[in-house]
Amino acid sequence: MSHSFFAMFSRMKYIDRWALMRNTRKENLCEHSLEVAAIAHALAVIANERCGASLNTERSALLGIYHDMPEIITGDMPTPIKYGNPELKAAYKAVEKETASRLVSLLPDYMQNSYKGFFVKQDSDKELWKAVKAADKISALIKCTEEEKAGSREFAGAKKAVSALIDELDYAPAKIFLEEFIDAYSLNLDELQQMN
Repeated sequence: MSHSFFAMFSRMKYIDRWALMRNTRKENLCEHSLEVAAIAHALAVIANERCGASLNTERSALLGIYHDMPEIITGDMPTPIKYGNPELKAAYKAVEKETASRLVSLLPDYMQNSYKGFFVKQDSDKELWKAVKAADKISALIKCTEEEKAGSREFAGAKKAVSALIDELDYAPAKIFLEEFIDAYSLNLDELQQMN
């Protein structure tokens, strides 16, 4: 019997993000998820090394990989709609939860328990989800920075809003990441190679 979970996973590349914005370069869900995974891993490492935590860094990366997979079915709902009012937010969360259950059911029975935790938040992963949430916002900030670097003013308001959201998280590893890494995203390839 064939199962479709990984074929569905592969479809993340077809989901474009930032649908309401004029992009100089489109970003798809697959590349966003990879970036979130890498940053979530980095945030967990920072939390361990600089903030005295003892997080499972590899699991933070896996949570980042799968964090938006339900959008394969729901699409990337624009932020103003998704968080427009409490009723819409609650309804969208319910749809995401149902979609996540459907995705897990696409795995063979013997794999479902291992994957369920990537979609259904567990108390044991609470600190890791903080890293993933911060990584998601940092990824958005990076997109805004890249658009700005390409000469687009379309993302100026989004950049301010995302920066404010990151500040509101009050998450020390995110602050450290921004201090140590974010400025490099404004540089060109030659400048990047000359750093350090």
